[in-house]
Amino acid sequence: MARPRRHDPDRRQRIVDAAVRVVERGGIAGLSHRSVAAEADVPLGSTTYHFTTLDDLLAAALTQVIDEQWLEQLERWERGIDPALPLADEIVRFIEEHMAGDRTRVGLEYELYLAALRYEAVRPIAADCLDRTAAVLRRRTADEATARTLVALIDGLMLQLLLTGRPFDPASARQVISQVIDAPGSPGRVRSG
Repeated sequence: MARPRRHDPDRRQRIVDAAVRVVERGGIAGLSHRSVAAEADVPLGSTTYHFTTLDDLLAAALTQVIDEQWLEQLERWERGIDPALPLADEIVRFIEEHMAGDRTRVGLEYELYLAALRYEAVRPIAADCLDRTAAVLRRRTADEATARTLVALIDGLMLQLLLTGRPFDPASARQVISQVIDAPGSPGRVRSG
């Protein structure tokens, strides 16, 4: 007699959460349907049912990390900035807050984000993240070019901190960020929301 099928509406989400944990612990190289099924405590067939390929699973993990961690924190920062302060000071504050403490989670964000270099299926998700990050910064900058340059600069600073393990140097970061913001045509101060 066949066992009745268990109702498990949250299974797909548990699988995505498990995929994020697997990558956080062992990197993308450790991601497999089997490792995720074990982590989620679901049958192997459940992972392949919900995510036919590993690219599908990787895309779901990247989407979750971008939406629930990076962009959520960026939006919260943008809503809380002080328009009386120079934008460079507020961006430095964002980087400090994001990089504070254990950098494992930030490393995970970048590992999944940079997976787009190797996994074509996740490139549109990474590109969308860049566009959405620029859109948030665009609310506070003089133009699109300044916002996109700041996205590249923030990514570069954070990657350098992750790769070197060095402490964040707010004064140096503020100086280089100010040079981008204070370029001709830029107001140099935070625009009101």
